[in-house]
Amino acid sequence: MQKLGAICALMFLMSGPGCAAEPSLPDFTGLVKANTPGVVNISTTREVEMPELPPGLRIPKLPDDNPLNEWLRKFFGEENDGQAPYDAESLGSGFIVSEDGYIVTNRHVVEDADEIVVRLSDHRELAAHLVGQDIYSDIALLKIKADQLPVLKIGDSGDLRLGEWVLAIGSPFGFDHSVTAGIVSGKGRSLPRENYIPFIQTDVAINPGNSGGPLFNLDGEVVGINSQIYSRTGGFMGLSFAIPIEMAMDVVEQLKTKGSVLRGWLGVYIQEVTSGLAESFNMDRPTGALIARVLPGGPAQQAKLRVGDVILRYAGKRVSNSAALPPMVGRTPIGSKVQLELIRDGKSITQDVIIGELPGQTS
Repeated sequence: MQKLGAICALMFLMSGPGCAAEPSLPDFTGLVKANTPGVVNISTTREVEMPELPPGLRIPKLPDDNPLNEWLRKFFGEENDGQAPYDAESLGSGFIVSEDGYIVTNRHVVEDADEIVVRLSDHRELAAHLVGQDIYSDIALLKIKADQLPVLKIGDSGDLRLGEWVLAIGSPFGFDHSVTAGIVSGKGRSLPRENYIPFIQTDVAINPGNSGGPLFNLDGEVVGINSQIYSRTGGFMGLSFAIPIEMAMDVVEQLKTKGSVLRGWLGVYIQEVTSGLAESFNMDRPTGALIARVLPGGPAQQAKLRVGDVILRYAGKRVSNSAALPPMVGRTPIGSKVQLELIRDGKSITQDVIIGELPGQTS
């Protein structure tokens, strides 16, 4: 007993002012209280035409108490064999970026909507006008008629560190202002068919309805827009992806002022530099973006870039891999002269190129 008492006394003394305290989990309560008023729920409605039933096929007549009757009436109508249109509804999240009612969300939340309704934290429901949308970044800008609204503070995703705590507020499955937290798992992630966004990867729980909502750092600043999850089940599996806020706000500004978004274009197809290719190019390690094809008439052809060139730096910034290049080019003002650092035939060279406009851009 005396030995046990001595151990307890020693532990008590070690926990005093002269001893380093154990790190504790962050307290999110103040952050949530301060920022919840700036997060909104977004609901949309669109009319969907039901396809005609194949010839000779009719809706079966079931007993009145059969639970399938309600489902059949909802999707196929009462009397017209499946041709009745119905209203499809969807839910998402968004956040306020100006006191006079501009709201940012994901494009896929409001895509093809006939009606958009924004529900504020004070339970007001207001019709929203779609100012503009951008297919490449999946960003949409809405406007509601209101003033003196609470505005969220915009941060910088470039300052995020791996392992840093982040927090999301949104409306998963329609549960308004749900709060989830996690850490930054990765930065600059490239996803299939998303060439222009270097996503922030987190393990924050994101589910249907969170799309378009803000991702906060511990300073209460918005550093990303929760957009996608990676899942084999349709539900959260620990892999969530957010659009970096500085990229999103650049799109928002263009939508607000011009109604559309213009992107820079280099006019090449690129691929990853493998270890084998790096060795053949006399490179110390695999890095950069390998030009696999130069498009006729594009800026790269005019600048005499070649298939086999490896782009190491773009406008002074290191190109770590092939996924890093498209966002750099996309954000470059059209007509700008940019210097590229290349590996060509095993030698380092520089080459200037005039950035063109990405063709076929539609919102």
